[in-house]
Amino acid sequence: MSPADESPPRSAVAIVGLGSIGGGAACVLRLADRHDIVACARRPLERLAFEGPQGAVDVPLRVLTDPADARPADWVLLCTKTHETQSAAPWLARLCGPSTRVAVMQNGIDHAGRVAPYAGGATVVPVLVYYNGERLAADRVRLTPVGDWDLVVPDDATGREFIRLFEGTKLRIVASADFITLAWRKLLLNVSANPVTSLTLQRQSVLRRPDIQALCLAILDEAVACGRAEGARLGPDESARAIAMLMSFSPGLGTSMYFDRLAGRKLEIEALNGAVVAAGERHGIPTPINRALLALLRAVSEAADGGGNAG
Repeated sequence: MSPADESPPRSAVAIVGLGSIGGGAACVLRLADRHDIVACARRPLERLAFEGPQGAVDVPLRVLTDPADARPADWVLLCTKTHETQSAAPWLARLCGPSTRVAVMQNGIDHAGRVAPYAGGATVVPVLVYYNGERLAADRVRLTPVGDWDLVVPDDATGREFIRLFEGTKLRIVASADFITLAWRKLLLNVSANPVTSLTLQRQSVLRRPDIQALCLAILDEAVACGRAEGARLGPDESARAIAMLMSFSPGLGTSMYFDRLAGRKLEIEALNGAVVAAGERHGIPTPINRALLALLRAVSEAADGGGNAG
C-alpha cells in the first residue's frame, strides 16, 4: 500500500457531557468514523437518536459512566455547563495526559482559565459553539446550524488541529486570529437571549417584541462597554448587530438557559451575565441591568433541583 492509500491515524476522542452540545458533537464525529469515540456521562446509553441537518439517524455510542474506566485520550471535548466544570474533574484526571488536548466547548469568555486547573498540564483549546443543540430526551438530541459557522477556534496550531479532528463531518469550523472579539460577540448573544427566554419561559419568538428588544439593547450596551475594556474590538453598532443576528434565528429555537429552567436545572448565569458584571467591576463600568438579571436568575437557579445535563 502506498503512503497515499494509507488512512490517517485514528485519534482517541472522549466527549465529557452528552447534553445538547456534547451529544451533537459525539454524533457527528461517530458518523464520520475517523476516530475512536467514547462518551463520558452519568447514565449508561447504547445509542443516540440524532436529528441533524441531513435528517434523523440512530448513532451507536460507547458510553462510560465511571471515571475509573477511562483511559488517556488524544482529545477531550469538555461539553458540560460551565458550573459543572469542577464536577468533571474526575473525568479529566483520568483522560488527560501530557499530550492530550482539551477542547472546551462551553459558554463564557475564560475557557482556559476555568479548565486548566483540572487538565493536568494538557493543552486547553477554547471553542466557541454556535450551533443550536437541544436534548430532546435521554436518548435523543437535535443539532440545528445557525449563523455562518458552527464552531470557532483560535488561529493557532492547536486550533487548526481541532479543525482537522472534525474533517469529514458537516460542522462548519473557522479559525480566528481575533478570538477575544468573537468570544465577546458570542457572549453578547448569550447575555441577552438566555436570560430573557429563561425568565419569560418563552423561546426566541419573545425577542420579536419591541419592548423586549429595547431591554436587550440596554443589556447589550453594558456588555459591549465591558468587552471593549477587556480588549475586544467591538464596533459602535455592536448591540444592534447582535440583535440583528438574534432576529436571523428561527423564533422556534430555545436557548440553553431556557431548556435548563424548564427542566428545573441550575442555570449557567455566572459565566454569562455574571461575567459582564465581573468585568464591569474590574473596569469601573456600571452594569445595573445585567446585575439585576444576575440577582433574579441566581434566585431561580438556587431554587432548582441541582440536576445537570452532562448526560
